[in-house]
Amino acid sequence: MSAQGTAVEPTTAPREARAPRILLYSDDATVREQVRMAVGRRVRVGAPDIVWKEVATAPAVVAAADAGGWDLLVLDGEADKAGGMGLSRQLKNEIYECPPVLVLTGRPQDGWLASWSLADDAVPRPFDAIELQRAIVSLIE
Repeated sequence: MSAQGTAVEPTTAPREARAPRILLYSDDATVREQVRMAVGRRVRVGAPDIVWKEVATAPAVVAAADAGGWDLLVLDGEADKAGGMGLSRQLKNEIYECPPVLVLTGRPQDGWLASWSLADDAVPRPFDAIELQRAIVSLIE
């Protein structure tokens, strides 16, 4: 509450003052853990901790993305059944003002597939922590 006693909506806070919300999709819990560990707790010293929501299925990605409120979607392009590249293209075409999408590709040569997917950026495996963190920071700021 402010000094006048009125409530302040969380969405009105400046972006740098609130925690970034990232939706992380992979059917592999190890990949999700690798991404979180590579990125760290926050985007920079003094910034609020990142709020991660991990999902392991395509329907969960679509439902969470449709609900909104995300600063970034990180999608595993190598996920079984429904890869992140196809999901990225679907979400970019179906969700009004879709948040930025970072696709995790299987190899550096898959960059052209990431462009087809309409992803805003792509990071190949094996993950380089500095490159992954740079990509995430550039997309949420």
